[in-house]
Amino acid sequence: MSRNQPWTILSLLQWTTSHFDRNGIDSPRSAAEILLAYCLGLKRIDLYLQHDRPLEKRELAAYKTLIKRRLRREPVAYIVGIKEFWSIPVQVNRNVLIPRPDSECLVESALAVFSHRASDPPLAVLELGTGSGALVVSLALEDPRHCYVAADLSAGAVALARRNASRNQCRRIHFFAGDWLEAVSDRRAFFDVILANPPYVKTGEMSRLQPEIAYEPRWALDGGPDGLDSIRHLIHRTPAYLNPGGMLLLEIGYDQKSAVQGLVEQQPAWISVNFRRDYGGVARVAEIRRSQ
Repeated sequence: MSRNQPWTILSLLQWTTSHFDRNGIDSPRSAAEILLAYCLGLKRIDLYLQHDRPLEKRELAAYKTLIKRRLRREPVAYIVGIKEFWSIPVQVNRNVLIPRPDSECLVESALAVFSHRASDPPLAVLELGTGSGALVVSLALEDPRHCYVAADLSAGAVALARRNASRNQCRRIHFFAGDWLEAVSDRRAFFDVILANPPYVKTGEMSRLQPEIAYEPRWALDGGPDGLDSIRHLIHRTPAYLNPGGMLLLEIGYDQKSAVQGLVEQQPAWISVNFRRDYGGVARVAEIRRSQ
């Protein structure tokens, strides 16, 4: 990053994009834009409106630090502290997983349930393993008439989820810390919808994931030897917390449809399971209905 003529925003973007590309960084142009906009306190569109603006030495030094972090494979979302999900900005840190587009299928599934039960009184909705709160906040913004509860094992995650709810002015979400259903077990609560994005990666596959994954909390990804430890637990335990006819919505791995269907069929409290496909055509959400 040294040269005789001044670095402008455009020349710096071009150099960074090429440098990221040579080093195998995904979406190099997007990463360069997000990091530079964050460094300069601008919106991404402003980078092009001010493309010929020269950078000061302190700005170059700050941006160089961000480039080094990304080259160490630290995710862009952790560097800037924000990830967009369902068109809202979600604050993230290393206490929580970075929200993925695939998880928007869970939002779609829940909204479909809400739509089918539009004539019912407000529903009681529980999200387990809420992390950043991206899912439950998105739902509360889309349909604020329902009562939302969210829980996570990590106290740090719960604190972050509360902040995300507050910054998006979601006031009907109640947060608790606890291990899965233990967070609500002493409240004798019953819900109409329970949703979760549990860990579902097989332990043996963890080391083969992208290097960026090393920055994310392992407990939120590692689903045990077959990837089904948490899914199995939730399919077994959640019927006792669902009202008759209630729904359990689970994000699952790309190759877990048959295994999940088998687990549901072994539990007599469930009467049906359907699978919602993501934009790549993969069965991504198991929609499981409790008996009446």
